[in-house]
Amino acid sequence: MKKRIVCVLLSIMISASMLMGCGASDKAASTAEATESEMTSSSKESKKEKNGNKDHVDMAEVESEPMADAGYYEGADYEAAAFAPSSASEKHSSNSYYDSYYEEYYPDHYNTEEYSGINENGFSDAVKNPLSTFAADVDTASYSNFRRFVMQGYGLGDFPSGSLRTEEMVNYFKYDYAEPKRGEIFGVDATISECPWNEEAKLMILGINTKDMKKDSMPDSNIVFLVDVSGSMSDSNKLPLIKESMELLVENFDKDDRISIVTYASGTEVKLEGASGDEHKKILRAFNRLNASGSTNGGEGIKLAYELAEENFIKDGVNRVIICSDGDFNVGLTSQSELEDLISKEKESGIYLSVLGFGMYNYSDTTMETLADKGNGNYAYIDTLSEAKKVLVDEMTSTFVTVAKDVKFQVEFNPAMVREYRLVGYENRGLASEDFTDDLKDGGEMGAGHQVTAIYEIVLSDDKNSDTDLKYQDTKISKKGNKKDEYCTLSIAYKEYDKDRSEYKEYPIGADNYTKRPDDDFIFASLVAEASLALRNSEYLVDVESYEAIEDITETLEDMDLDEYREEFYDLLTEITDQNYGYDYYYYE
Repeated sequence: MKKRIVCVLLSIMISASMLMGCGASDKAASTAEATESEMTSSSKESKKEKNGNKDHVDMAEVESEPMADAGYYEGADYEAAAFAPSSASEKHSSNSYYDSYYEEYYPDHYNTEEYSGINENGFSDAVKNPLSTFAADVDTASYSNFRRFVMQGYGLGDFPSGSLRTEEMVNYFKYDYAEPKRGEIFGVDATISECPWNEEAKLMILGINTKDMKKDSMPDSNIVFLVDVSGSMSDSNKLPLIKESMELLVENFDKDDRISIVTYASGTEVKLEGASGDEHKKILRAFNRLNASGSTNGGEGIKLAYELAEENFIKDGVNRVIICSDGDFNVGLTSQSELEDLISKEKESGIYLSVLGFGMYNYSDTTMETLADKGNGNYAYIDTLSEAKKVLVDEMTSTFVTVAKDVKFQVEFNPAMVREYRLVGYENRGLASEDFTDDLKDGGEMGAGHQVTAIYEIVLSDDKNSDTDLKYQDTKISKKGNKKDEYCTLSIAYKEYDKDRSEYKEYPIGADNYTKRPDDDFIFASLVAEASLALRNSEYLVDVESYEAIEDITETLEDMDLDEYREEFYDLLTEITDQNYGYDYYYYE
C-alpha cells in the first residue's frame, strides 16, 4: 500500500514538472509551434481519457523516434521505437495508449495483426466425461510475442487474448522432469497440490520429457529455408533479423548436411540448392543478398520448398522445411482452409516443418500456427537475436530432430477421487476421445529434449456427489471398481518418427503424487499459468482480481531462485505492474 501511494505521489510530481516544463517551452516557441503543441496536447488528452488515462509513454522520446526506424531488440536491451500494437483475429484492438497515438500520428503503420480467439476449456464432470484428450504442443511463440508486447508498453487490459496461449507460455521454460528410462521415449512427472487462483480446486501438473541429444550426435540434415522476401519484410525486425539469426545457425552445419534457400514474394525463386553444410560463407552470402519487395505468394513458396526438400532427401536424416515469415500471405492461397489443405498434403512426404515468426504490424499469428499445427511442425516467434540463439542454437536438437510424431495425450479421471476437472490451455489442440486411437488423426511432434507441461484444475470428489442417477446408464461409483488411491491415468499415443502405427503407454497418478509442499518447478509453472489467465482477464481466475494476481506473482517470484529466462519473466511482470500503477491505485482508495 505504501509503495503504491508513493508511486502515485511521484507520478503527480513528475506530471506537474512536465507541465511546468511544457509551459516554459511554450513561451519560448513561435506562435505556429505553440498552436501545433496545443493541438497535439489536446489530442493526447482526449486519447488518455478514452484509454483510462494510462499514459505510459515518454512522449518526447517517442516523437523523436519515427516508426520507420523501429528496430528489433536483443536480450534486455530493447529499442523504445517499436511501439506498434496488435489486434485479435476478430479485429479486437488493444486499448493501449501507444495504439491510439500511433494510429493518428503514424497512419502508414496501420495494425492488422491477427490472432485466433480462445474459448477457454470449462469444467467437465468426471462421471459423464471422464476422458480428456488433446494433442501435444511444444510451440513457444506466445511467450516471446508476449515479451514483445510488454516492451512495446502494453499493460493489463491491452493484450489480445488470443495471443496468450497458456500452454505456450508455460512450455517456453525448462523444468527438472524425469529422464526417460532405458528403452523408453518419455519420462513422466506428476504433482498435485493447491491451486493459487481457485481455493475450491487442486492443481495437477503433468510433465512429459524426451531424452536430450547432443549436437554432434544429430543425424545428417537436409534443410530448406523458405524465406518471405515480400515488401512487408523490409522492417529491421524481419528480414534483417532473419539474416543475423542465420549467422548464428549456419556455423553449426557440416559437410554432410545439405542446405537450400527458397524465397517467395510475388513469385518464387531458388537462391541456393543443396549446398554442402560446411560452405558457411556461400550460404551466408545467399542470405545476405536477399532483399524485400513485392506481394506475398506463400502457397507457391511452400510447394517449391517441399519439392526441393524431396530432391535432397536424406534417408534416416533430418529433413525439414523452415519457414521464416510474418505470415502475411496476400497472393495465391490466402485462406486458412486452403493453407491447411496444402500443408496437410505436403507433410505426407515425411518432411517436417519449423515455423519462425518475425515482425509486427501485419503479423499473422493465426497463419503461422496453422502451418505448424497442420504440417508436423513446431512454431516459435523470434523477437530478438537472443531468442534466435535459444531456438536455433541452444535448442537445435529439439527444434530439428523429431523423436515422436502424432503424440496425443488422454487423461482418464477416476470419479471416486475427482468430481470435476478443467484442462488449462490447449484449447486449439483438443481432440475427441475416439481420436486417441485413430492413427489417421493428427497429433503433435516432439523433438529430442522437448518437454510438454499440462496443467489441470481438479475438484476432488465427495461421497455425496460421486453418483449420478441416469435412466439409461449405470453411473453409481463403486469404491471397489475405482481405485481410491488413483486420481487418474495418463495415456500417451505416439508414432516413432519413421513408423505409421501408434504405440501406447500408461502412467497411473495416485495419492502419492499429492503434496502440500510442491517444488519450485510446480510453483513456477503454476505462476506462469496464472499470469496468462490474469493478462487476458480469464473468468476462471475466481479468487483474485487480475491486477492483484500479477502483483502476487511478482512478489512470489522475487523470493525464488530464478535462472536467466525465469528472471526475465519476473522483469516483464514487474514492468507491467510499474506501468499500471496509475490504473491500479483506484482500487485502493
